[in-house]
Amino acid sequence: MSDPGASRPGRAGRLERIRQGLRRTREGFVGRVAALYQPGRPAADWADDLETALIEADLGPGAAARIVSTVRASAGEQGPSWEGVRQTARRILREILSAGDAPAAAGVARPRVVLCVGVNGGGKTTTAGKLAARWVRKGEQVVLCGGDTFRAGAGEQLRLWAERTGAAFVGHGEGADPSAVAYDACSAALARGADALIVDTAGRLHTQEPLMRELQKVVRVIGRRIEGAPHEVLLILDATTGQNGVNQAREFLTAARVTGLVLAKLDGTARGGVAVRIVQELGIPLRYVGVGEGPDDLVDFDADEFLDGLLPSAA
Repeated sequence: MSDPGASRPGRAGRLERIRQGLRRTREGFVGRVAALYQPGRPAADWADDLETALIEADLGPGAAARIVSTVRASAGEQGPSWEGVRQTARRILREILSAGDAPAAAGVARPRVVLCVGVNGGGKTTTAGKLAARWVRKGEQVVLCGGDTFRAGAGEQLRLWAERTGAAFVGHGEGADPSAVAYDACSAALARGADALIVDTAGRLHTQEPLMRELQKVVRVIGRRIEGAPHEVLLILDATTGQNGVNQAREFLTAARVTGLVLAKLDGTARGGVAVRIVQELGIPLRYVGVGEGPDDLVDFDADEFLDGLLPSAA
């Protein structure tokens, strides 16, 4: 883990990391679409092929149909140009992603309670640590709650994040009742006058009903201890998950009132287009993007930066 005090990347460095993270999605999409406009290709073929290319980029059928419809309306007899498709796709995707914009919870009584949820291996614990790092840097008092009592070593991993970022830590032993851990963390945050409480939770598949019910119990316990809590519920989604992420998001939205999405593990193998589909279909705003493993590698989502990585001008 890198030094929490290390210098944070500027916009240029952040944009390059996002661009690298979207490399697989960008190259696959651009390659398929650009091939539609080779000299001699019949213009009549372009619409179905373009829609297929957009869907294969994990953007979802809704966004694909909207882009194709708009391109068709403005295309001449010879069909659209690649630049025309690129500009239209950028405009529509920006509208979709911006429509999901929502500010972080503000104006709530301290502590602000943030619940991190998602499937096993999605990056919840690391994201919780990164959130603590950024808020401690702002001068806030932060408590980290080790609510993942099922995964061996999860509590220890989060405790190390607390030590390295200057946050407080509350956790029980492996196998403890997650609701009891969450209750104690709420009490500790209140007693300390903390600004924020970040609750890590056990990973669970969206198809595991007993575990999803347990998550609902954690939400209820937190709400009874701190009025209005949790104030934010962040679904941590592995960017390599592709279309399955939509199903995950839908079930977690039901179980835990998800308010925001974190696209974690955005690296060269990512399938980041799925974020567009989740925002469009479920109305969950994309809040953060994980671009690395260090404390500074969680950046605020910016639609323009994301689209610069997905559909750059020099495509």
